[in-house]
Amino acid sequence: MAKEDAAVEAVEKLEPAPRLASTFAELGICKELVEACDLMGWKEPTRIQAEAIPHALQGKDLIALAQTGSGKTGAFALPILQELLDNREVEHSFFACVLSPTRELAIQIAEQFEALGSAIGLRCSVLVGGVDRMQQVLSIGKRPHIVVGTPGRLLDHLTDTKGFSLKKIKYLVLDEADKLLNVEFEKALDDILKEIPKDRRTFLFSATMTKKVNKLQRACLRNPAKVEAASKYSTVDSLKQEFYFVPADYKKMMAVIKDCYLLHVLNERRESMIMIFVRTCESTRLLALMLRNLGLKAMSISGQMSQDKRLGALNRFKAKDCNILICTDVASRGLDIQGVDMVINYDIPMNSKDYVHRVGRTARAGRSGYAVSLVNQYEAQWFVQIEQLLGKKIDQCKVDPDEIMILKEPISDAKRIALTKMKDSGGHKKRRKVGDDDEEVEDHAHSKRSFKKSNRR
Repeated sequence: MAKEDAAVEAVEKLEPAPRLASTFAELGICKELVEACDLMGWKEPTRIQAEAIPHALQGKDLIALAQTGSGKTGAFALPILQELLDNREVEHSFFACVLSPTRELAIQIAEQFEALGSAIGLRCSVLVGGVDRMQQVLSIGKRPHIVVGTPGRLLDHLTDTKGFSLKKIKYLVLDEADKLLNVEFEKALDDILKEIPKDRRTFLFSATMTKKVNKLQRACLRNPAKVEAASKYSTVDSLKQEFYFVPADYKKMMAVIKDCYLLHVLNERRESMIMIFVRTCESTRLLALMLRNLGLKAMSISGQMSQDKRLGALNRFKAKDCNILICTDVASRGLDIQGVDMVINYDIPMNSKDYVHRVGRTARAGRSGYAVSLVNQYEAQWFVQIEQLLGKKIDQCKVDPDEIMILKEPISDAKRIALTKMKDSGGHKKRRKVGDDDEEVEDHAHSKRSFKKSNRR
């Protein structure tokens, strides 16, 4: 207990730096990496970067808390790459390991490492599920400097891939650490910690963080510095947040009425880049089909899709081939998708922290954004808990109910067609992998026909 208390005391005693650097060079970042930052459009460090990087360059372990979209990846990637460059004459394969709770976030982290290290020949390997393991074995065989992965797949390779070891790594990073320290990752994380050296640097980065001493002790932090660029649970000031109350006399009518409110919001911002969060994988598919039947460019992403299809949908959204992405919370953690104008909470999350992560997909890196929630009477208690967590009331949008219900007939038709298509393609009963390219093409063609029919009514 004495060691645990000392670790916590060291965290609490740390005082923030009196002045924050305004350039990466002033932070002590070397010329090569400053140029890489400039190429990525990073003109000046974000607050979390300015606060965390000096401690990291001094050789300290880190617990870093910051709002989502605040530049956490750069805050841990730059110090790691800096030390790698300082010792460039030595072969430093498997120099750092970064763990992420989701596949998409792991891939995004690797992309940022590769972009920052492109001029110095950085090698990076991504080890996540849903991807051919032999390709990953070949990538490991190239002896990468940085390994980024999800705990389960990384442990699989540590156990089964001949010659793969992390016994000489210098850095361990837990990104979205509050999620990684949860029970679902506990065994895999413990097994990984047994396979890596205790004499290493450890960075814990997250938008939210629990402070349970036993979890910090398991992560083997040594005299960590704590930097906090925001309150524990908060949203950025540039994010406008509102909600619609969706009334219904009967629960069976709830979905149709909620869809009317959803279409009303979408019609107000037809050209915006929008992410819609729902509770179930089946709902992502149904809403995407329904909205395409109404002439909107919508795609879905969920855990039921293959990894290739999930990445394909994300890439099409990033490329603005479609402007509406309907997703479960698989897309709420850490993903940096440039230009998201609005987040819609179609279903209110039961865990209030998930709301913070969802709405953090917009209003990133100083930009403005808009988050709107559709709240029915069954979800009102969860929404109140979200307001309590944020410490503020969220404004309600008022709208003429008659204006909303005008949309009921075309939505009912579009939803009926979507349900028929899901049934014809096997629906959820066959646990079919959704999001196939041929279905996307067919759906877009079908949506044009359906939209014309709806407009004639």
